[in-house]
Amino acid sequence: MNLIILLLPIIAIVLMFRSQKKRQQQQQHMQTALEPGAGVRTIGGLYAQVKAVNEETVELEIAPGVVTHFTKSAIAAVLDPQEYDAIINGRPADDELSEPEAEDAVAESVEDKPLTLTKDGADKGDVEGGAPASK
Repeated sequence: MNLIILLLPIIAIVLMFRSQKKRQQQQQHMQTALEPGAGVRTIGGLYAQVKAVNEETVELEIAPGVVTHFTKSAIAAVLDPQEYDAIINGRPADDELSEPEAEDAVAESVEDKPLTLTKDGADKGDVEGGAPASK
């Protein structure tokens, strides 16, 4: 029984170090695989396109004509070209197509309400129909 109590913390520590080492290797492999033209996400949540890769830094284009320098360790993920395009251009993925019936129902409910340009707030607030009268 005493042997189990001693072995459990040791096994837990070994497993934690092993998983941390595995994550570090994945991060290092991703950093070495960076190439110009790839879409990336930084640790700060910035999406950009790789313009150049140096020894310790990466040049990222965050907007057309705007190039910034980041350390390689600031890159959180390298994105697939389709995923990067969907995020940057706001295009939905193929499996996330919107339902036309739901859009039609919303459009119909908006069309049913008449558009008026009168000041309905005049009886609730001040004379001009803006903010409520102060006391």
